[in-house]
Amino acid sequence: MIKLFVGLGNPGSEYSQTRHNAGFWWIDRLSEQLKAPLHFEKNFKALVAKVQWKDQTLWLLEPQTFMNLSGHAVAALAKFYKIAPEEILVVHDELDVIPGQAKLKLGGSHAGHNGLRDIHAQLGSDQYWRLRLGIGHPGVKSEVIHWVLKKPLSEQRVAIDDCIERTLTAFEDLVRGDTTKATLKIHTSKPQRPKPPRPARLPEAAGPGAPQAFE
Repeated sequence: MIKLFVGLGNPGSEYSQTRHNAGFWWIDRLSEQLKAPLHFEKNFKALVAKVQWKDQTLWLLEPQTFMNLSGHAVAALAKFYKIAPEEILVVHDELDVIPGQAKLKLGGSHAGHNGLRDIHAQLGSDQYWRLRLGIGHPGVKSEVIHWVLKKPLSEQRVAIDDCIERTLTAFEDLVRGDTTKATLKIHTSKPQRPKPPRPARLPEAAGPGAPQAFE
C-alpha cells in the first residue's frame, strides 16, 4: 500500500506554472481533496501534510530543494517514519507521455529525470512507485530543458489538469494496495463513446398502405 505521496517540482513562483512542476500540481490537488494543507518542515526541507485516512496515517510531500536534490527530502521522511520504497508513490512530469495521459509503474530506470535520479541515489533503491504525468516532448533533445521550464500551452494545461482529476480517482486503490485497479483507472485516458444504434432496416417489400420512409 502507498503511505507516502511525493510530488516533484521546483520551488518558487517563477516555476510554479511550468511543466516540470506537474508533480506539485497533483499533490496540491490531493491536499485540497483531503483537506490537508501542506506546511513547511525544516527537518525535511519540504512542504508536508500528515493525513489520517480511515485507520491509516499517510504523508504528502513536496521537496523544496530544487529538482536535482529531491531525494534528500524523500529519503529523510521515509527513514524517519520507517516507510519502505515500495510504499512510496512519486508523481512527476513525463516527456514520453502526451498531455492528458498518465502511466503507473513500479521500479525501473530514472530515464534521465533528475528528480528520480536523486531519489534513486538517496533511497538506495529503484523499487518505488511512479505516476508519470504526460507533458509531451518538444521533438528535439536540445530543447528539453527549455520545454520543461516553460508553461504548457493552454490546451495542454487543460489536458494535464483533466488527467490529474482522473488519476486522483485511484487514490483509495493506491492506499489499499490495489495497484491493478489503480492502473486501470490511471491508464484509461477517456471512456469510449458508445456506438450509435444501427438504423432499423426497412422491409424489402411493403404492401399497399404500408408506412413510407422519409426522403
